[in-house]
Amino acid sequence: MIMSSKRMQREAQTITAMINMYCRHHHERPRLCPECLALLRYSRKRLSSCPFQEGKTTCGKCSIHCYQPKMREKVRQVMRYAGPRMMLRHPWMAFMHLLDGLRKKPIDPKN
Repeated sequence: MIMSSKRMQREAQTITAMINMYCRHHHERPRLCPECLALLRYSRKRLSSCPFQEGKTTCGKCSIHCYQPKMREKVRQVMRYAGPRMMLRHPWMAFMHLLDGLRKKPIDPKN
């Protein structure tokens, strides 16, 4: 799936790294298990259809929640595990994600 901007590409790389870290630890597999692969595909699909694109903040601070509740909870589990470990394994991604979290909430395009 091709992302529309460098910002969205970075967001996709970050969620990919987090899901990979989570799956390797919790499911003890060298590659993504089917459940984690489905979560990754779902997350990337949601990112590609984000109405804010380049101007988006992090998903957790977004005014629109485009994840289904079940999938949102799975992503939360992944982030609770991988988030603290990102600074050691992927410091640049973690730093940029923190900066993205400081962005102001974008205005809902529907309003």
